Amino acid sequence: MEAAGRARMVSTISTVLKICTMTSVQKQSIPVLLEGRDALVRSQTGSGKTLAYCIPMVQSLQAMKSKIQRSDGPYALVLVPTRELALQSFDTVQKLLKPFTWIVPGVLMGGEKRKSEKARLRKGINILISTPGRLVDHIKSTKNIHFRRMQWLILDEADRILDLGFEKDVTVILNAVNAQCQKRQNVLLSATLSEGVARLADISLHNPVSISVLDKSHDQSNPKDQVTQEVTPPQAADQLGGFAIPESLDQHVALVPSKLRLVCLAAFLLQKGKLEQDQKVIVFFSSCELVEFHYHLFLQTLMNRLRAPAPGQLPSASPQLAFLRLHGNMAQEERTSVFQEFSRSRTGILLCTDVAARGLDLPQVTWIVQYSAPSSPAEYIHRIGRTARIGCHGSSLLILAPSEAEYVNSLAAHKINISEVKMEDILSILAKDDCFKGRKRNHKSHPAGPQEIRERATVLQTVFEDYVHSSERTVSWAKKALQSFIRAYAAYPRELKHIFHVRSLHLGHVAKSFGLRDAPRNLSVSTAKKRRANLKRPGLRKKTQSTHHLSQVLRSEYASGLEALRGGRKAKPSGNLEPENPETTEDSSPSSPPWD
Repeated sequence: MEAAGRARMVSTISTVLKICTMTSVQKQSIPVLLEGRDALVRSQTGSGKTLAYCIPMVQSLQAMKSKIQRSDGPYALVLVPTRELALQSFDTVQKLLKPFTWIVPGVLMGGEKRKSEKARLRKGINILISTPGRLVDHIKSTKNIHFRRMQWLILDEADRILDLGFEKDVTVILNAVNAQCQKRQNVLLSATLSEGVARLADISLHNPVSISVLDKSHDQSNPKDQVTQEVTPPQAADQLGGFAIPESLDQHVALVPSKLRLVCLAAFLLQKGKLEQDQKVIVFFSSCELVEFHYHLFLQTLMNRLRAPAPGQLPSASPQLAFLRLHGNMAQEERTSVFQEFSRSRTGILLCTDVAARGLDLPQVTWIVQYSAPSSPAEYIHRIGRTARIGCHGSSLLILAPSEAEYVNSLAAHKINISEVKMEDILSILAKDDCFKGRKRNHKSHPAGPQEIRERATVLQTVFEDYVHSSERTVSWAKKALQSFIRAYAAYPRELKHIFHVRSLHLGHVAKSFGLRDAPRNLSVSTAKKRRANLKRPGLRKKTQSTHHLSQVLRSEYASGLEALRGGRKAKPSGNLEPENPETTEDSSPSSPPWD
């Protein structure tokens, strides 16, 4: 009977999940977990950790002598940090359970109707996947939830769970489970091993096997993967000391003056979405309002302009230049729809906050753009981890202002090395698109020179400014987005204040990056504090020291942006903007956009 179940499991893995070989973390974890041991699994993002625990969990449950009944309630509990990861894990478990129809999976998460979740719990859920906050809500208010038959407790993306401030919720859950079930198998999975994760492992795991898989690449047959197994208690690592970045991931940085940031981002997205084939891009912003602003701005300008036919041509739209957005203030139904649409698409551009930075397996993502710099090297790693997953090639681009160039050294101190890409190379793509022609020129074939690139960048900037200034409502919306940017900028952790400080911003130039022609008067950052009680921004442990001179070279070369092409002077920072009560970046709730 057990052999038949194992055969069906193998068949499901190969036919339904289309997997023929295991990744390193799966090879190391699955045998240990099938032996019934507790485990702390540490592996880089995109290495296949979800299947590393799902396969042995499902295998052990289907092989139980007493066949599981739906009414039995939970035999396994999987805690994940975000709703999207909950849906993704649920989908994976559903596929694995295809031949084992008597085992019922279910998901609990914020944004869903509590009443319908209670009804599902009453009917019975055998493998329960939940976000911590929602489960605590049900533990306190739903009488028929119990953990008497628990065999498995999984803490997935444990570092992110702690980053989001769920430590107290996890403690409540552990106490509730321990009160009803002492004997079970516990698994904790994380990409980093911070002090918080080590502490959580200490209270949730019993004599665990520590599995660290620091792959040099995601080549599934690579015999050189660095694998260690220990039975000793886990020790906190030095933040990023053990982070491994896939060799198939190319990392780039561009130093772009504030007044050219919007044009530079648009040019890059035009290149990937219109002029290149099969490109799937994720762009990270620091707040919900910034995502909303750029999403609607690009829809109303780039998309409309590209649809407009040139003289003598029929109208057409670029099928690849499709924009989506994802952030924490969207309704759950819309978030789920966007997540699924982007997952299924071969191409597209997703603008998002860090809600998409951890754990999500978004297939075939080719580029990660970090338009807002992450608050720590750990967050940087998790963002770029959305590409180059399990053997695929990927690239990332970090866009920094010249005053932020030292951030490159901060990353290099943690063995994150980034190569330079020239801003002019990004902007030169505008010369290949006649939508952004300046004044008429003779049509002799010649490479685009600095003057032509500058003119076309000016045309694109004017497109943005004309739209923003087309009504008082759009101007107001741009000002609110600018204010959100400054609040987010003021919220960087103390360890990075010497790099990201509002006094280093030239407010007039920053305003240009929101399509505003001038810096708004009386711009106030003293908005009431809306900080999420549970949201923490991970920072660096200590101020890093320079390990090489790349950032200095970049700063000297690009400090004046396109003015390097024309010999202009470097603008002086305004230096008179000091925020009060800075907000965290994910909680500002955007008002209804004027273009709806």
